[in-house]
Amino acid sequence: MAAVIWASCNLQGIFLESNLNFDMTKGVENKEKDMIGFQAIYNRAADRKGGEAALKQLLPPVMDIEDFKHIPDDRILSVMARVINQAGFNWSVIERKWPQFEEAFHGFDTDKLAHLTDEEWGNYSSDTRVVRHAQKIKAVRENCHYVRRISSEHGSFAAYILTFPVSDQIGLMAALKKQGTRLGGNSGQYFLRFIGRDGFVLSQDVIACLRHNGLEIQESPTSKKDLTAIQDTFNHWHQETGLPYTHLSKIAAYSIGADFIGVEGAENPIQNELKKLGLDH
Repeated sequence: MAAVIWASCNLQGIFLESNLNFDMTKGVENKEKDMIGFQAIYNRAADRKGGEAALKQLLPPVMDIEDFKHIPDDRILSVMARVINQAGFNWSVIERKWPQFEEAFHGFDTDKLAHLTDEEWGNYSSDTRVVRHAQKIKAVRENCHYVRRISSEHGSFAAYILTFPVSDQIGLMAALKKQGTRLGGNSGQYFLRFIGRDGFVLSQDVIACLRHNGLEIQESPTSKKDLTAIQDTFNHWHQETGLPYTHLSKIAAYSIGADFIGVEGAENPIQNELKKLGLDH
């Protein structure tokens, strides 16, 4: 539950509000003729959602960087564990069990978890409070050490995340995949989204939007070439509109595909719980 996820966060709900009253004619000049413009994508999303005002209501606030800096490491590890456990499972099952996860894993206190014995970690394989999946349990242990190591070098894991500008999200994604455990692909992207970092999520709808508008990438873009092209496109859109990357990503999703509302086209339980606390991002 969000009350558990963010229990030790001293956040005041201060967010950056995106101004959707942007003027495309005042955007940067498109010096690369092949770059995708955002105006048509925005117009289509607004039409599909019932107008600009309705579209704006669907876009979540983006967390202020000063607040992001204060996210404690236990919440970082908690969200890492949650997105990893959700992968391949029904999200609602993990949502219902999450208070038990928090209890079993000592509130994801990295100091406490780091000092558990091999036997204590082994006991989780028969602990009904968690998903008894050996590799996912192992990921919690390894990511605990990952978070502690990075935090010792940068002051906190949140501070480390901020060393990557939003214009280099793919660099941060690569670091999470290489240094963390089971944090590649969508898990890494959803971790960043749910923890509050501004950025895009490469859902099926976002990818479909990019491909529909002429970006030559694979249906499942994982190559450095494809990811660089995607990053360049979002950077261009940001320069063109001034909108946060989170909003660009959501608007792209809303412009195409199934007409669902939520994280890039589909509702998710973490966002639902954050909404109850006014912390949806």
